[in-house]
Amino acid sequence: MSEQRARRGFSASGALSVAAGIIVLAAFVWQIGPAQIWEGIRRVGWMFPVIVGLGGLRFLVRAWAWSICAEPPHALAVRRAFAAVLAGDAVGNVTPLGPIVGEPAKAAFVRSHVPLQPALTALAIENIFYTLSAAAMIVAGTIALLFAFELPGALREFSEVAVAGILAALVVCLWILWSRPALISRWLPLMSRPGTRLHASIGRVQALEHEIYTFASRRRAAVFPVILFEVSFHALGVLETHLTLWMILGAQPLFIDSFILESANRVLVVAFRFIPFQLGVGELGLGAVTNVLGLGTTSGVALSIVRKARMGVWALIGGGLLLRR
Repeated sequence: MSEQRARRGFSASGALSVAAGIIVLAAFVWQIGPAQIWEGIRRVGWMFPVIVGLGGLRFLVRAWAWSICAEPPHALAVRRAFAAVLAGDAVGNVTPLGPIVGEPAKAAFVRSHVPLQPALTALAIENIFYTLSAAAMIVAGTIALLFAFELPGALREFSEVAVAGILAALVVCLWILWSRPALISRWLPLMSRPGTRLHASIGRVQALEHEIYTFASRRRAAVFPVILFEVSFHALGVLETHLTLWMILGAQPLFIDSFILESANRVLVVAFRFIPFQLGVGELGLGAVTNVLGLGTTSGVALSIVRKARMGVWALIGGGLLLRR
């Protein structure tokens, strides 16, 4: 009964998140002017398949990084990892739980080829590399915004505090990886009673922590390729933003504008992952950033809507893979 109540609660919260996002999006679009936004979207035209293809490449490079992180003798084929990433992303985008259900769904998708525990361990390692690269991307984009544009005093102060906070968090993460403290397994015995399922998982958690902490020392040859794939993920995102914005504006934007917009999009994805497809908040956020960049609010809203359309295409493909599975 408790599980059923939890499921109903999750379903209700998901429906409320979607409804709230749609209302915010509709109100914002109506305020700016639907005709202007539609004109920007219409200009994308023949470039949309290219944008969809770039989105697929981004999924592919993260799937490749995940396959590299798999611990021998287990081997995760890139094509299977790619299908699992699409399926997991589809689950994560349409539910308010985001990566909480999306990431385990990826490991579950490949369990017929790789045992669940090694698949989850490799996924956790890949996510650490991704998180560090995303934090570096956000910091770089914010610094570029601070140096290249005149910002209102309050926004400048907020951006400076945000950069300092993220840098401090990066230092803490690197210290944790260097000192290797038992962050979870140390406290599990205090939080669980002998004989419970949680207490029985202490050994697995300890093994997981050990494999994550020692990955760089055990698999030195794998570290650089994984970093390269994570950097490629963000580079492809900048390229996607650049091409989309070029079509919307009808003129080539500055590269720094595309870089700042992609870093802002990373912030929105991280902060509002619990809102399916970041409905409403994506348009508000990117519209505000393009306004600061002098590109107008309309271009940011159109950019966000085109991105959602691309996400929708790959979510349909991922959902189809789940149904087939």
